[in-house]
Amino acid sequence: MELFSLGGKTALVTGASSGLGRRFAEVLARAGASVALAARRQDKLRAVADDISKSGGRVVAVAMDVTDAKSIAAGFAAAESALGPVTVLVNNAGIAASGPALETTEAEWDRVMAVNLKGAFFVATEAARRMVRAKKEGAIVNIASIAGIGVAGGIAPYAASKAGLDHLTRALAREWARHGIRVNALAPGYFATDLNREFLASEAGAAIRKRIPMRRFGEAGDLDGALLLLASDAGRFMTGATVVVDGGHLASSL
Repeated sequence: MELFSLGGKTALVTGASSGLGRRFAEVLARAGASVALAARRQDKLRAVADDISKSGGRVVAVAMDVTDAKSIAAGFAAAESALGPVTVLVNNAGIAASGPALETTEAEWDRVMAVNLKGAFFVATEAARRMVRAKKEGAIVNIASIAGIGVAGGIAPYAASKAGLDHLTRALAREWARHGIRVNALAPGYFATDLNREFLASEAGAAIRKRIPMRRFGEAGDLDGALLLLASDAGRFMTGATVVVDGGHLASSL
C-alpha cells in the first residue's frame, strides 16, 4: 500500500547481519527505502547486502560498533555519503544474557547494558542530531521486548535493559516531537533467532509455547506490518508508543 511506502527515504538498521535485523532491512528495502546495514560482522553484512541488491534494492554495508560513539558517528557518515541523510532508524542491535541474578557478574551486566541500552541511546541521538541539522523529519524504531514489560526468570540484566529502552523511547519521543522526529518501540514476543533458537527447541521452550494463546512462536513476516507502521507515514501521529507483537503472550499473564 502507498501509505506504508518508504520510497525516497534512507533507513539504517543496526544489528542487520542476521536474525530480525536482516529481516527488518529486507522489509524496508521492499517498501522502497535505501538501506544502510550496520553491524560489526562485515562478512555477513556483505552477504545480506548482496541479496538485497539482487532484488533491486539500494543498499550499503557500514561497519558499526554500537558501544563506541566514534564508530557510531563514522557509520552514519558512511551511510549518508552513500545513500543520503538517514531519516529512518531501526535500533535493533542487542544481546541476550541468561542465568541467576546471584551469579551475574559485573562484566556481564555491563556488557548487556552497553549494547542494549547505552548503545541504543547513542545510536538514536546520533540519528536525531543529524536529522535536526539537516532539518529533516524522521522515525526511530527501538526494538524492545516483552521481557521489558513482563518479567521471566533468569534474565535480569536483559529484562532491565529492555525496560529501560521502553522508557527511553517515551523520553526521547517527548523531547524530539518538536523536530518532527517520532520515536516508538516494537516489542516482539518469542521469535526464533540465532540468540534463542536452541532454547526454543528445548522442553523449556515447548513449555513457553503452551502459555502463548496462539500456541506458536513468532514467524518470519509477523513483525513486518508493525515495523512499516512505525517507520512510515502510516504512523505519522504515533510517537512514544510501544507496539507489542507476541501472539497474546502478555495478555495471558494478566
